[in-house]
Amino acid sequence: MYQLCFYVPESHLEAVKAALFAQGAGHYEAYDRCCWQVRGEGQFRPLAGSRPHVGETDRLERLDEYKVEMICRDEAIQAVVQTLLAVHPYEEPAYHFYKILTAADL
Repeated sequence: MYQLCFYVPESHLEAVKAALFAQGAGHYEAYDRCCWQVRGEGQFRPLAGSRPHVGETDRLERLDEYKVEMICRDEAIQAVVQTLLAVHPYEEPAYHFYKILTAADL
């Protein structure tokens, strides 16, 4: 199992989560659509050659974003990450995932 973490602007939070849930993320035992999220402020500065969803080249941008964490079974992680990259509004979304163990793995 994996834990997927990503950052998404508030405007796209529910759409991105729904797309990932449809690929099997956030499902554990008798529960689905499980995630944890917290709002914060992201910042970035688009450089020359970038195509930012928000902001202008060489100008610091700040906006409300959510950090979202959800679990994902091994067999779904590839499709989930591909979906994240396809539906996320950012040219280069920030994300990472960790391999985790459950009680069943011990």
